[in-house]
Amino acid sequence: MTDPNDWAAPGAQDAPRWGERVPSAPPAPPSAPAADAGQQSPAYGQQPPAYGQQPPASGQQAAPQPQGGPGAWTPPPRPGLLPLRPFTFGEILSASFQVFRRNPRTTFGTALLAQVVLLVVTVGAAGGSAFFAFSRVESALPEDRDAVAAGAVATVVLATLVPVLLTVVVSALLQGLFVLETSRQLLGERLRLGGLWTLARGRIGALTGWSALLTLAYLVAAGLVVGVVAIGVVVGTGPSIGVGIGVGVLLGLGLLVLGVWLTIKLSLVPSALMLERMPLRAAVARSWSLVRSSFWRTFGVVALVFVMIQIATQVVTAPFSLLFGVFGSLISPTGDVDGSAIAVAAVAYVLTIAVSAVVTAIGSVVQAASVGLVYVDRRMRTEGLDLELVRHVEARGRGQVDLPDPWRSPAQQQPGQQFPAHHPQQQGRQHGPDGQGGAPLQ
Repeated sequence: MTDPNDWAAPGAQDAPRWGERVPSAPPAPPSAPAADAGQQSPAYGQQPPAYGQQPPASGQQAAPQPQGGPGAWTPPPRPGLLPLRPFTFGEILSASFQVFRRNPRTTFGTALLAQVVLLVVTVGAAGGSAFFAFSRVESALPEDRDAVAAGAVATVVLATLVPVLLTVVVSALLQGLFVLETSRQLLGERLRLGGLWTLARGRIGALTGWSALLTLAYLVAAGLVVGVVAIGVVVGTGPSIGVGIGVGVLLGLGLLVLGVWLTIKLSLVPSALMLERMPLRAAVARSWSLVRSSFWRTFGVVALVFVMIQIATQVVTAPFSLLFGVFGSLISPTGDVDGSAIAVAAVAYVLTIAVSAVVTAIGSVVQAASVGLVYVDRRMRTEGLDLELVRHVEARGRGQVDLPDPWRSPAQQQPGQQFPAHHPQQQGRQHGPDGQGGAPLQ
């Protein structure tokens, strides 16, 4: 019969991963009993006492330990922005602002630069076209002035379309870049603008096309409402004018509700375009399916972030408008327009525009990050994306560099498909939690 004292403990096991059971500890090899020890070593098949506990007294049997039962819970890893598990409503809101604070040069700097470019283009297009138009009207002959004025107005209108189109492109680009930045921060990475731009390469066209389609849909809806009201006013007489206006108002409210519903249902399209690199049609279907069972949660996040940004903009810009009125009254109490009043008005206007640009830049980062986090949360809850991200982080921690893209859906993942060659994973860089071996922000 085998002596229990000759039994050897099995080898140590690796630490369990998130989502796995912790196996029961193997029995430790009992040491030889000392001459003066009044206690027994645990019998074969029993576990030694835990750290900080006294072993059983002599003559007493240790309580039997269950074998193969469920082990202790292992918390999910947190390599970056949030723990890799489904997020709560509050975590999504707080993490949206953390994206801005963790990498301000890439997020806020890029958004502010975009706002400055849009402002310069808008002022240049509007001011240049207006100056050109009025100059032509002033230099035209009296008999040609009406025709020249009509052409001048058309020129100004067309010139204002340039900044509108540029705004559509820039807004789509910023949203895509910040969704990518949010996804990298979840994995403990922080990329510079060049790295984000390289990751977004090949998806800018689809993202811009989607933003243009949304803008066109909004313009068509607004034009439909204005057209109905205009027809009612022009064609109608007496009470029919009020009927036409009422129909237009009801139509506008109906289109507003429909627009909000469609906006929420399709709010995850940019995330699917950038992270899963889907075609536009597939990305629309993807967003529709992900939001299907979580409409009100998604609506709450999007609406709350929008309201917060609007309130912050009003609170920050209101003092400048108030100071403008006070200084204007002090400089020109009689209301006469002179050089001092014009200078004060110009300074106040420039300050208001500058502050609005800063708040808008911050808001664009927060809004894009919140939508990106909602997208990740929905995939965690419906597809188990959190487990895939945990496996990716653990493999990266073991030094592997040829890793598949964890953001691609299982149906899209091709054998051997990896991160792009420009991605830090393929360049041998080590990543980890911020401040613990993570990629430094240069």
